Amino acid sequence: MDTRTVPARLRIARLREVMATNHVDAVLVPSSDPHLSEYLPGRWQGREWFSGFTGSMGTLVVTIGEAALFADSRYWTQAETELQGSGIELVKIPTGAATHHLEWISAHVKPGQALAVDGQVLGLAAAQQLRATTERVGIRLLSNVDLLDAAWAERPGLPTATVYEHTGPQAPVGRPAKLALVREAMARHGATHHFVSTVDDIAWITNLRGADVAYNPVFLAHLLISHQGATLFVGAGKVGEPLAEALLADGITVADYAQAPAALRTLSAGARLLLDPKRVTLGLREAAPDGLTVIEAINPSTLMKARKTAAEAAFVRQAMEEDGAAMCAFYAWFEQALARGERITEITIDEKLTAERAKRPGFVGLSFSTIAGFNANGAMPHYRATAQSHATIEGDGLLLIDSGAQYTGGTTDITRVWPIGTPSAAQKRDYTLVLKGTMQLSRTRFPRGTLSPMLDALARAPLWAESLDYGHGTGHGVGYFLNVHEGPQSISKSVPDPSMAMEPGMITSIEPGLYRPGQWGVRIENLVLNVAVPGGEFGEFLEFETLTLCPIDTRCLDHALLRADEAEWLNRYHAMVRERLAPKLSGEALAWLMARTEPVVA
Repeated sequence: MDTRTVPARLRIARLREVMATNHVDAVLVPSSDPHLSEYLPGRWQGREWFSGFTGSMGTLVVTIGEAALFADSRYWTQAETELQGSGIELVKIPTGAATHHLEWISAHVKPGQALAVDGQVLGLAAAQQLRATTERVGIRLLSNVDLLDAAWAERPGLPTATVYEHTGPQAPVGRPAKLALVREAMARHGATHHFVSTVDDIAWITNLRGADVAYNPVFLAHLLISHQGATLFVGAGKVGEPLAEALLADGITVADYAQAPAALRTLSAGARLLLDPKRVTLGLREAAPDGLTVIEAINPSTLMKARKTAAEAAFVRQAMEEDGAAMCAFYAWFEQALARGERITEITIDEKLTAERAKRPGFVGLSFSTIAGFNANGAMPHYRATAQSHATIEGDGLLLIDSGAQYTGGTTDITRVWPIGTPSAAQKRDYTLVLKGTMQLSRTRFPRGTLSPMLDALARAPLWAESLDYGHGTGHGVGYFLNVHEGPQSISKSVPDPSMAMEPGMITSIEPGLYRPGQWGVRIENLVLNVAVPGGEFGEFLEFETLTLCPIDTRCLDHALLRADEAEWLNRYHAMVRERLAPKLSGEALAWLMARTEPVVA
């Protein structure tokens, strides 16, 4: 393979030229933007552009002589393929939160040399870790430079999509009420001002939505809230005059996006500013005057929006019915098309499933890029088929489909695995063990306030009993017509912190998996709602209401591994799916639903 013309190699070479011109010895390129978003607008996809690695998370470090890409186990197979010929070393890390890049920097950047990172996209908490490392080993840290502009001639500008209002019955809590809740929390912290940069928090507080980030209905903005008013810093022309007037009537003034740092600099010395160190960048933190009192705490809105109201939960249930009906229509077509011998690829699946969802009331768009992985491709948790590389659905094996949508009344995320041809005994065993994990966690009851990472082992236990495991988390929070990945709760191996306490109204995924590289992958995912159950002498308890409505394939079951109580749970779930979806279906889709929800016996 002639690697001299590999795009990533050429782009890294250009970056090194810019580094030399600016007397910089190393550059850190995180997967981040000024809002610390998970999914990034094109302008801040520098890590992907320079490395060629398209995973949603990863960190790139480039020195004059070496380069390394840090990615967790979800992306190892993908990264190995995408980095070929780039000259970039893949450093495998255990989780996305791991800090192995700091150790690498310490070993590859000499004392006295300069490390550059754009402080405008570096989270404050991450910056504190980086600064501690560089000071310990004597590396000069430059956080006020952005070398990407000079090295990336085709760099996109800021997105320009129009901001719109989330209205109607699907927005049951108005802006004034949400602002009042935030101000009550500010008062409890003794804060006079609160600065918010995370785009989903801003969208929730303002009841506004946008299209600046793929798959998430959010827009780039900052929000400065005082007890007297609020200022929304957003791109020029993105908020129309009627909407600006409506915002002003609710006490929110619209200002230019670029003016946010200046607004922080003008705060008086007597102000007390509430900031979330995990949700604000170093550059914005440094814009605050030195004499200002800064209170570091989680954004109040992050906790508030995680707890869906009863009205919001009702709309989510409706969205799940529409989503489930769309999937039934798709799967009915899919199985018939396969039987007719039609050529179906992973690309076809994405197109057809999206088209069915687009027919449903309230559909806005997908909530993430559809993952349709057949056999070996299903073993890559974040695989995405492309026109250049995809599989045809033929022969025997397992097809994993992870998909979701944005509706005005909720956000969906579901994974199912389907047998193609005849599944092997080994595939049935893997499938059943994963399903047992999904069911075990779905059935659990726990005290209110339990830290969500403590629940992770429940889903892994059936796999651990067979010395098996998976590298990703078991569950993530899900927004309400917002980001498909939402904090603060996370059912994972994360180190727990108090913000991860499980509370009524939270929506979380349950998605254990098992992946055999080069062979197949299994993941079975439902979304669940935390609901209160009657308490007793030991306080209030919570349990999960399963929200997702779609059959779980029973042809892949190894019945010898299924207990009677597990078969009973599966049958109850399928009875609910049939009852809720049948009224929305007819013809072939209804027949498919009835066939795929037949009871099973352990």
